[in-house]
Parts: sequence; structure tokens; C-alpha cells
Amino acid sequence: MRETAADLAELQALLDRSYEAAGVHLLRIITPERRLTAEQVAERLTGMCLLALATVTADGRPIVGPVDGIFYRGAFHFGSAPDSVRFKHIRARPQVSATHLPGEELAVTVHGRAVPVDVEADLGFRKVLLEIHPVELVDSGAVYARIEAERMFTFHM
Repeated sequence: MRETAADLAELQALLDRSYEAAGVHLLRIITPERRLTAEQVAERLTGMCLLALATVTADGRPIVGPVDGIFYRGAFHFGSAPDSVRFKHIRARPQVSATHLPGEELAVTVHGRAVPVDVEADLGFRKVLLEIHPVELVDSGAVYARIEAERMFTFHM
């Protein structure tokens, strides 16, 4: 777990706000006992977490694809090639949604904006990347983004 006390407090506030604004249907599924606390989220999301990431096309269509997600400092981060369709969409329309769904027992869904991350400037994030990926991949010219969450929902059984 790489989150500070401030990161966990901010994440908990986001989870609580999201839950309070959830619709009736979602609240029937994500009952209080099925929610995770910020600390539980950070404990479960270590290493690489495969995400299904949705971006938005120019004509408003969602496009979903897998990315290597890294949960760091209370937020999902991901990377791709700078010339990927994914980052073309993000540069024009940064709104994204992503879900980590390793099985029926756990789901973490986030909705927000993708914000570029400079891997050379953010040495903490770079260190985490290097623990997961070989240096050749990290330094291959890939670009990275952090999802600044507007809403986040957790589910566990």
C-alpha cells in the first residue's frame, strides 16, 4: 500500500460521496456490507490491476479496451502508446470510465478524467512502474495518465 493518510482520507471521501449519490438500483447491489473502505481498496489493488478502460469517440461512442492499471496514491494510473487511439480520444475528450473486475467477488469502477502523468517528474510513480514492468517498457515512449475520479464504486463479496 503506497497511500498516505491524506490519500486515504481523500479516497474515503470520494467513496462516500459516490455512494450517497448512487441510484436506487446500484444501492440494491452495493449494500453497506458489500462496500470497501479506502484502506481496503488500497490493500487489494497492488501491483498490476487489469482495467477495462472506456474512452469517448468524436461522435460520442464509448470504446472499451484493456489496459494495465496501477493503483497508486489513491488513483488508477495506466499507460499506452502516444499514437494509440485511446490517447487520441483522451487528448480530445479526457472523460473516461474504468472497471477492475478480476472476478465476481470484487469490482472497482471509476468515472472521471484522464490527466497526463510525467513519469520522469513523478519519481514515486516511476518507481512503482519499474517494480511491475522492465525498464525497457517504462522507457519505451509510452505515455501515462491518472484517472482523477469524480465517482468511484466498490463491490466485494
